[in-house]
Amino acid sequence: MTTLPSSDTPNGQPAAPALDCGICDRLVDFRHDNQTKFPAFHNAPVPSFGPLDARVLIVGLAPGLKGANQTGRPFTGDYAGDLLYPTLLRYGFAEGAYGANPDDGIRLIDIRITNAVRCVPPQNKPVGAEIKACRPFLASELAALPHLHTVIALGVVAHSSVLAASGLKQSHCKFAHNARHELPGGLILNDSYHCSRYNTNTGRLTEAMFHDVFASVKAGLAG
Repeated sequence: MTTLPSSDTPNGQPAAPALDCGICDRLVDFRHDNQTKFPAFHNAPVPSFGPLDARVLIVGLAPGLKGANQTGRPFTGDYAGDLLYPTLLRYGFAEGAYGANPDDGIRLIDIRITNAVRCVPPQNKPVGAEIKACRPFLASELAALPHLHTVIALGVVAHSSVLAASGLKQSHCKFAHNARHELPGGLILNDSYHCSRYNTNTGRLTEAMFHDVFASVKAGLAG
């Protein structure tokens, strides 16, 4: 396993993996395969999206093969984005129009989006070592947002990653949809089922349930 340095972090920018990051052998091999199969895709670690002065950070799982791995922007180009971005627009966390591509001009307001794992994994399932390897980037993201008030964790892996990146034990709080946890130091962790096609198709997550999470977050910011 070869470890490459993260990109420079000037002006308080959070650390990010290099475009040719070599930390995780399996993800590197998968990236090289996709560079051959889909040469027009981004095929690299996907950077976070949104302003650094945001009070809310969304943490997802990992880029989708034909979503963020293709477009280079979190949750852009796949079904999850078709639910997430309209929800952000509905609750005033974005302005413009979501066009499922990074050139659609949508702008995030008071919210930023990142992933627990920055590279696309096979079958959309990162393994524990890959989640752990990417954890320093999430920790840097949390530390770099000076006004951070709330983290929205999309799924159990994101929830666990936020706890670990915050130096907390997994027993500190359990994942539950629309649960609100106060972490040491006052940071709020809000949980949501991931807005994946699988979860919505099976009825585990409905649009109304997803909206409830963002309504709760909005109310918490105003409180």
